Amino acid sequence: MKTILYAFVAAVSFLSCSSSDENPTIPIPNPTPAETMYFPPLTGNIWETKTISDLNWHAEAVQPLLDYLELKHTKSFMILVNGRIVFENYFNGHTATSPWYWASAGKTLTSSVTGIAQSENLLNINNKVSDYIGTGWTSAPLAKENLITCRHLLTMTSGIDDALGDNVSPANLQYKADAGTRWAYHNVFVKLQDVVAAASGQSWSDYFNVKLRDRIGMTGGWLTSGDNIVYWSTTKSMARFGLLMLNKGKWDTTQIVPEAFFTEATNTSQSINQAYGYLWWLNGKTSYHLPQTQFQFPGSIIPSGPNDMYMALGKNDQKIYVVPSKKMVVIRMGDAADAETAALSDFDEVLWQKISALF
Repeated sequence: MKTILYAFVAAVSFLSCSSSDENPTIPIPNPTPAETMYFPPLTGNIWETKTISDLNWHAEAVQPLLDYLELKHTKSFMILVNGRIVFENYFNGHTATSPWYWASAGKTLTSSVTGIAQSENLLNINNKVSDYIGTGWTSAPLAKENLITCRHLLTMTSGIDDALGDNVSPANLQYKADAGTRWAYHNVFVKLQDVVAAASGQSWSDYFNVKLRDRIGMTGGWLTSGDNIVYWSTTKSMARFGLLMLNKGKWDTTQIVPEAFFTEATNTSQSINQAYGYLWWLNGKTSYHLPQTQFQFPGSIIPSGPNDMYMALGKNDQKIYVVPSKKMVVIRMGDAADAETAALSDFDEVLWQKISALF
């Protein structure tokens, strides 16, 4: 009996050892740390890069994208992922040091600086414009002019007649509807620059340079062009601003545009045009309006683009696309992609089809 018991214990011991040897404890690996957002130095030419192989992107999709950009009269094109340059391409004699105009993509600069001024208690966007620049800045009846707040300028709901061109002299700023009741794309937004100048006691350019441009290492300046004041800069300066807005208004560890204002700016700002924030265009909404029409179009502005994308869009296809879900900024500068002048073009749609083919 003892012999049988010893044999049983030995067998159990053997099986226990065998099981332990065949299934050793597997150490749990440390998780790979998430890549941090990169911010280039404020001065100099250093800017970290990543390759498409680093990102496991499709190499065969690169040349069709570049060919399309060149075909469509592009001057420069950049893609940043997590702040690092993946694409930086120049065409038709344009270079990294060549300045180019932002056109209406620069509206987002005005929006951002308005938010900065509000955070410094220089202004409140819910106050009427005439509180800062006086009455008579339009030719609307005084009661109607006093309905217009800074928020209405940010949201393109001033009620000023948009059929009279870009001139913002009082005679040309005529009443069309009560503020807040009609969405219409209009150059009257530029009065926000006058508001900031009056509220700060500085010129618009000086305040902009100190509070935004210089703090993120941008270069460039505002130039008058006909009835417009237009920002000019290099492509990388535009990319710096895009990176700031990808990071919710923060440059590295410094909050420059208040995050609460940034959130308001990049979400639907009124009930008429779902695809418009504070001078930012918004993708992925159920409907949208376009300049020079009161028609409501169904669906997203760029169906092939990411739904969470917000955009600075300027005349002749100046573009800043910001895509939080992909930690991506895309920049396009150049001449008009197509000779047509219609508000709705297929350039953005086809461009995003080709960008998406990279992933």
